Amino acid sequence: MSESVLKLDNASIFQDKNLILNEVNIDVKKGEFVYLIGKTGTGKSSLLKTLYGDLELAHGTGQIVGFDLNTLKDKSIPFLRRKLGIVFQDFKLLNDRTINNNLDFVLRATGWKDKIKIKQKIEDVLTKVNMQNKGHKFPYELSGGEQQRVAIARALLNDPELILADEPTGNLDPETSMEVMEVLQDLNKKGNTIFMATHDYGLLLKYPSKTLKCENNRIFEVVQRKD
Repeated sequence: MSESVLKLDNASIFQDKNLILNEVNIDVKKGEFVYLIGKTGTGKSSLLKTLYGDLELAHGTGQIVGFDLNTLKDKSIPFLRRKLGIVFQDFKLLNDRTINNNLDFVLRATGWKDKIKIKQKIEDVLTKVNMQNKGHKFPYELSGGEQQRVAIARALLNDPELILADEPTGNLDPETSMEVMEVLQDLNKKGNTIFMATHDYGLLLKYPSKTLKCENNRIFEVVQRKD
């Protein structure tokens, strides 16, 4: 049986004192690709924020990549995030520096010092997302799809045990969304575990996989029909 990289048991997710999700039970195994779907405001982002330490897990139990979310201290959050790759809808690239320097900044901030290893790692992750010839460019010189590829490359820098993707195709047109999904699918085939929030149901039809849905303050698994 494959090991769990994310497990929540009877968890309740709060924003301030507002209950967002109740009795959440999730088990994501190593190597899985899992979708999290639901309308805007149903709790997808709140759940992801709980998983990367932005919101406290006060009720129920939760473990993620070896960290206990119930006892997670502020000083441990940076170490948790090094074992996670986080991809946001709005890319979050620094426009005042090149792609190479964006990635260099992240590696140095997470303790990398060897210039040769840094250069090699940057080349490695950009190659994985087919952006190896764009490192000298600035983010504003790239298309939305290219920026999201770079954001995925950034998420891979510290060899994460789990990639959390929060609406990674939300700002992209349908064709570009497919290109980004192909990148994520390829990474998954190579062993990366991916937990992806999306409201793009077209992607689920084209790339079917285990699907969890947020609705009425609960999360449940959706069984996709095989027509």
